[in-house]
Amino acid sequence: MKPELLAPAGSAAKLETALRYGADAVYVSDKRYGLRAFADNFTVGGIEEAAARVHACGKKIYVTVNIYAGDGDLGGIPEYARSLEKAGADGAIISDLGVFSLFREAAPSLELHVSTQANVTNSAAARTWAALGAKRIILARETPLSDIRRIRDALPGDVALEAFVHGAMCIAYSGRCLLSSYFTGRSGNKGECAQCCRWEYELTEPTRGDALRAEEDGRGTYILSSRDLRMIDHLPELLDAGVSSFKIEGRMKSEYYVAGAVNAYRRALDLALAGKPFDPVLLEETEKISHRGYTTGFYFGEKGGSAGEGRPTATHAFVALVTGYSDGWAEVEMRNRFAEGDELEVLSPNDTFGKKVIIGEMIDEHGERVSIADKVQAKLRLRTPLPLREYDILRKKL
Repeated sequence: MKPELLAPAGSAAKLETALRYGADAVYVSDKRYGLRAFADNFTVGGIEEAAARVHACGKKIYVTVNIYAGDGDLGGIPEYARSLEKAGADGAIISDLGVFSLFREAAPSLELHVSTQANVTNSAAARTWAALGAKRIILARETPLSDIRRIRDALPGDVALEAFVHGAMCIAYSGRCLLSSYFTGRSGNKGECAQCCRWEYELTEPTRGDALRAEEDGRGTYILSSRDLRMIDHLPELLDAGVSSFKIEGRMKSEYYVAGAVNAYRRALDLALAGKPFDPVLLEETEKISHRGYTTGFYFGEKGGSAGEGRPTATHAFVALVTGYSDGWAEVEMRNRFAEGDELEVLSPNDTFGKKVIIGEMIDEHGERVSIADKVQAKLRLRTPLPLREYDILRKKL
């Protein structure tokens, strides 16, 4: 298959952002069977509307159905599978073998993808899923590049490989974590993860003679906290290993995160496909969106390389979304505080990085001139000689 950039869409607004900033496909969930139960998510009707929008752009939409199901979850699965098939979903992402078999029986024309939660780390497992009818294997995050090549060689040509390239990483093996359920009663395996691995902990071990090593900064010690995955400068190696879908994590992240990550990876993937050298400015772009430090994970054989910052950081803040432009005036929705005279950077799909605007006169929705924008989602008009486009993002260096 043609290499694909796959983006998270935790809401209709994030879906639109992903499409405009260069995603080839998006993945979504409804409120019942996905592992991000606290994202805005979609109803089945919403998935049908989203599929129509995605297909109008010549792109694809996949639906996550990747909970670890108990018997009480199974009753509604066949009807749900048929509803996704009817809604126009291009595929369902499944981790549970029983759910997979129910989908295959109920919705035979719906393409089935094996979730990273299924822990596919070897060629035998991949071949088994393919024999059961899977058309895509989403590799476990623990799979090194050397094994990806062997898995690709073992699969039929019509079975694709997908791999995560950016975003949060679970501290537990492929996300099969019990911490959230233990501490809060919210099961991470049913979409309700409280991200306990990113809390601050004090470690006491009275029976050991040696101290357990932990990463520490000025804000505390984060024994479990995982750094975020970043493979933007290694896409050629993944292409060479046989990966054809490059997945960005983040259905719980902001529109700005989706825009920044998709925009950077779109350009990086296009460079890799054209055989051109990587542009280091793309690494800078990933620093401008929320992250917890970066790692290449297990791709190059590290034993995790994951302990890092406990709190998210970014070099820039999302301050406004452009909704229109005419005759030297931009119409925007405010997201974070900014003021007249501020220098803001423009993030725009398929355009040059680093464009700057100095904010001139500002008019609020009542026609009054204001000097400070400090009401979230307030609608404003900004005087700027630089032409802006709908869905451009204005951001401010922190």
